[in-house]
Amino acid sequence: MKEGRMTDQTPSPDEILSLASQLADVAAEQTLKWFRAPALLTHNKWSEGFDPVTEADKAAEAAMRALLKAQRPEDSVIGEEAQNTVGTSGLSWVLDPIDGTRGYVSGTPTWGTLIALNDGHEPIFGMIDQPYTGERFVGGLGMAFMERHGVKTPLATRRKRHLSEATIFTTFPEVGSPLEAEAFHAVAGQCQLTRYGMDCYAYALLAAGQIDLVIEAGLQAYDIQAPMALVQAAGGVVSDWRGGNPMNGGRCICAATPELHAAALEILREVPLG
Repeated sequence: MKEGRMTDQTPSPDEILSLASQLADVAAEQTLKWFRAPALLTHNKWSEGFDPVTEADKAAEAAMRALLKAQRPEDSVIGEEAQNTVGTSGLSWVLDPIDGTRGYVSGTPTWGTLIALNDGHEPIFGMIDQPYTGERFVGGLGMAFMERHGVKTPLATRRKRHLSEATIFTTFPEVGSPLEAEAFHAVAGQCQLTRYGMDCYAYALLAAGQIDLVIEAGLQAYDIQAPMALVQAAGGVVSDWRGGNPMNGGRCICAATPELHAAALEILREVPLG
């Protein structure tokens, strides 16, 4: 588990958890108000294809930013829907108000609000909040638990070691580029079960010991920093497809055990990705 680099300007773990919980609460007020609502307005970010953004995305991020401005104005804020703000503390809050907007607009409860705290070197704390199911997954600074209806359950990745036993997830069957898809499916072809479409909820399931691998491409920093901190706190291994640090986005592999991580990485490295 990552303890983080604590400085004079770093709040205590309890203070970080309290503020992150408040952030999740104010985001949930907006996301739940519009979830499965017929009046929800959706806009497409792309001229080709479909990458939706909704009024719920924007309202939830605005609510979180307002809370941070009131309570931690010295911290930086990195988010999906608004311009980044630069602080003086060396700490950055990394926000994705609705990770899985395609699922959100489809009415599936597989989206979540992502909240991470980065100390300037790495994400030291991460939260995946799914307010519709009432599940809040927390990891980092000595914490690894899921809370639902006030009951906390410890999180730990399961101990599968062989790809032939593994359940692997990714969001899109096409993964990314044709070469990225080839690399992913080379790993998935060695696994027992492959599933799609869970967005951030797949990382929560990995941390909870339900699945074994999540491999994705085309990520942004706000997509991966909270899941990264959560999975590592629960005992998992996180890297990019070449074994480096994925916190700035791109390609990521999260594995329940070092053995699964090494086996998957060996296969991914066989595909030249450019």
